Amino acid sequence: MNIKRVMRHLSVGRATARRIFPSRSLEAIEHAIRATEAIHDGQIRFAVEASLEWAPLLAGLTAQQRAIEVFSQLRVWDTEHNNGVLIYLLLADRDVEIVADRGIHTRLGKEVWEAICHKMEESFRAGLFEAGVLAGIHAVGEHLARHFPARIGKANEMPDRPVVI
Repeated sequence: MNIKRVMRHLSVGRATARRIFPSRSLEAIEHAIRATEAIHDGQIRFAVEASLEWAPLLAGLTAQQRAIEVFSQLRVWDTEHNNGVLIYLLLADRDVEIVADRGIHTRLGKEVWEAICHKMEESFRAGLFEAGVLAGIHAVGEHLARHFPARIGKANEMPDRPVVI
């Protein structure tokens, strides 16, 4: 058990998430998702979680493992062409994870997602949370547009609204 990590998770709550991502930021993120989805056939979800609950934290659950859980809970995998992408931010760890469904992940691979995450984390270290998320959404959108161009009459399969956990 990492005591420093436990202390960070205890000190970061939903109020911190709301301060870092006020409603205007969430609206900007929602708008960015909607705009990028107009140029591709994929689905992007953004979720931010302030901190982990006690049991998962003490069990050593990583941000990546939690992102996979959230990917499943939000049913990001449930798209017609298996091209859903979750951008997950665990604030207490300042860790971003991207989980992509098999339809897009097999075309890009782990390295592409990690590069986007690192760029976003650079913005977060500078205190630019909204800008970092917007840049990540646009980067993911560019990859989706290349591999899953927009179809005429395509349906939006998932909500664009960010999720604050």
